[in-house]
Amino acid sequence: MVLLVFGLFGVVILDRTKPEPTGESMIEVVPIVVSEEIMEGKQTFDENCAACHGKNAAGRQGIAPPLIHRIYKPSHHADIAFKLAAQVGVRSHHWPFGDMPPVPSVNEDDMVSVITYLRKLQVANGIE
Repeated sequence: MVLLVFGLFGVVILDRTKPEPTGESMIEVVPIVVSEEIMEGKQTFDENCAACHGKNAAGRQGIAPPLIHRIYKPSHHADIAFKLAAQVGVRSHHWPFGDMPPVPSVNEDDMVSVITYLRKLQVANGIE
């Protein structure tokens, strides 16, 4: 669905068409060497998040967005946003994939390690 939004600064066209779910990676991500510091976070991500957000958080076309994207840099999505998304889910607001459900298999401690992994991966890909 394409929406025209009339605002103070003119007309903005929002393309809310849901991408076809191919499952292919959405972006190219430079992988990182997994240190002991982030091993647990990577494992938790791979077991609980990668099915939707893709290997190395590269997103999956038509399924879920890449988390290695400037939208998710710390100054725009603080760590608490990731924790809350896993805990209670999140309404679709940047991408046309639909709402993200909560991930009950991941607790707060798990999310601390997942976020540490994601932030290191973001930095390695020029997102700070």
